[in-house]
Amino acid sequence: MPKAKGKNRRQKYSYNLNRKRLYRSARRRAAPRIACSHIRHAWDPTKSVAQNLAEMGLAEDPNKAVPIPKEKLLGMEVESGGQGQGKKIVRKPYVVNEMEYEASLPEKKSNTLSRDLIDYVRYMIQNHGENYKEMARDEKNYYQDTPKQIKRKINVYKNFYPEEYKDFIVSLKQEKMDVQ
Repeated sequence: MPKAKGKNRRQKYSYNLNRKRLYRSARRRAAPRIACSHIRHAWDPTKSVAQNLAEMGLAEDPNKAVPIPKEKLLGMEVESGGQGQGKKIVRKPYVVNEMEYEASLPEKKSNTLSRDLIDYVRYMIQNHGENYKEMARDEKNYYQDTPKQIKRKINVYKNFYPEEYKDFIVSLKQEKMDVQ
């Protein structure tokens, strides 16, 4: 099969490429970025992974860190010699301490409802109260939600914003009292 025309040219040196930047970016891509900032700052690139993790007091292999005791081997009882592994020297204990502290912090609840959904639920409750069938027939029910879907959305709103929901119901009762 013949080659495509123009594919047998020799490679020419490209003068407008920054070789230093290319080399650095290739090295950066080859060595993956460590996501944990505590480990990243304590990392020594001249040492191996096992040496770095041992200095920080972290386990490289979880199977070796927490071994499964082999008391019975093929039906025969094996005497467990009281030989313990020698204590490893942890030179960077602050890494583990920082990671434990960060893990002990309470998780922030970041999920919220959209403004459209909040307005939709408030409109439905304001105009129809607890009548979900009426809500399903409302003209603002653009997505044609069924009564159960609307009820579910209202319950989600109640769970996300319980104080706001209570205040909203109290203000609706006040409006009804004022009208009568």
